Amino acid sequence: MEMDCAAPLHPRAIEGMELFNEGKYWKAHEALEAAWRAESGPIRQLYQGILQAGVVYLHVSQNNYAGAVKVYQRCLRWMEPWPAVCRGVEVERLRQDLKRVIVETKRLGPEHMEEFDLSLLKPVVYKI
Repeated sequence: MEMDCAAPLHPRAIEGMELFNEGKYWKAHEALEAAWRAESGPIRQLYQGILQAGVVYLHVSQNNYAGAVKVYQRCLRWMEPWPAVCRGVEVERLRQDLKRVIVETKRLGPEHMEEFDLSLLKPVVYKI
């Protein structure tokens, strides 16, 4: 599969990542979904992975253990095939950040989600 990592980011993907980084995960979801719909190639999967990462963070911030764990598994499917950096997005850093979030989520368990340290919800790092 040709990943086309040298091409520029879709403008709605940039908007989505900015919203993600502001903690506006639902609005980020909408912008990333628009970018996903506008693209035709495999890059759609990366946008979908970032979108799902935001959903994981949303569930964690709302103390939804089951939702966070479930969406994390889906998110991994979309993000695993990508190189460490694609279209300026530091994909490997996001994968590692997500892993730390889910490890802490599982450590706390559903009955202690309110103790989750929200500073673990890191931004998507990217360069235009």
